[in-house]
Amino acid sequence: MELSELISEIRSFEGIKRKRFISPLVKRFLFDNSRVIASFGEDAAVIDFGEEVLLLAADGIWDKLMKADPEWAGYCAVLVNIHDIAAMGGEPVAMVDVLSVSSAEKCLRVSRGIQKAVEKFGVPVVGGHVHPDTSYDALDIAILGKAKKNSLILSSTAEKGDLLIYAVDLHGRIHPSFPFNWDSTTLRSSDELKKQIECMKILGENRLVTAGKDVSNSGLLGTIGMLLETSVKGAVVNLESIPKPEEISLSHWLKVYPGMGFILTAKDENADEILKIFQRVKMRAEVIGFIQEEWKLEVEFKGEKRVLFSFPEDSVTGLRGSRC
Repeated sequence: MELSELISEIRSFEGIKRKRFISPLVKRFLFDNSRVIASFGEDAAVIDFGEEVLLLAADGIWDKLMKADPEWAGYCAVLVNIHDIAAMGGEPVAMVDVLSVSSAEKCLRVSRGIQKAVEKFGVPVVGGHVHPDTSYDALDIAILGKAKKNSLILSSTAEKGDLLIYAVDLHGRIHPSFPFNWDSTTLRSSDELKKQIECMKILGENRLVTAGKDVSNSGLLGTIGMLLETSVKGAVVNLESIPKPEEISLSHWLKVYPGMGFILTAKDENADEILKIFQRVKMRAEVIGFIQEEWKLEVEFKGEKRVLFSFPEDSVTGLRGSRC
């Protein structure tokens, strides 16, 4: 595939385009509060709580996934929330959910998926709300986490010259129910998953990264784009350096939600230690690019370089900074 064709595919990917609804909504909710350290644009809001911070996040499940496989949707709803907290260098504490279902059978399937994920990751659902008789099926989960204030990882603090590192668990499969979901977590034990999640906390506590984010359903490049928007920085990404399963094409992989995947920025002197931390928990981590001052995301492939996003004319979410 030519680079120009690949760029066109990524720009038109629905997982990226649907993020553009965020910025107009956020403008309605901006306010000053001395306890809010960071909010819109981060994977979780950061609330001052003495020597610690509270982390608060929420995710809703894409209706396409709910229609394709309600049980997997329930599982993923837990998975994505836990990753939002982990990406911030935090520890997940508990979740609440809002479930709307059109039938008892659908309710059973969704709740079975939630239960499996709770058992896998050890983070409880402690309350919520259910609509048992709606004309639609939807699931939303909110999560509370915590972190040490000096261990926090934001996505809005990447710096010029930082290396861009991608860490992902390649031991998995494309989920049979949804072509844009990579499933590694159901193939891992609870102990393995907890150690993988804890990597981000270790990186935060040792101040090894300058910024970080979990890879979302906007895919790897969409997620990098969001990090660059909030950091008001650019990047150059070498597509041939991206770790991926051999059996999956690059164009497909770049649009996949990887399940256990994080994008990080770090100083050159910390890169080797970061790679080792992920390797110890059976994750593949590679340097795939670097941060630049010029506010655009450029991609390199087979000796050719092109601009994927030129900010602010192009956007993923349109959010800048951790308070936007």
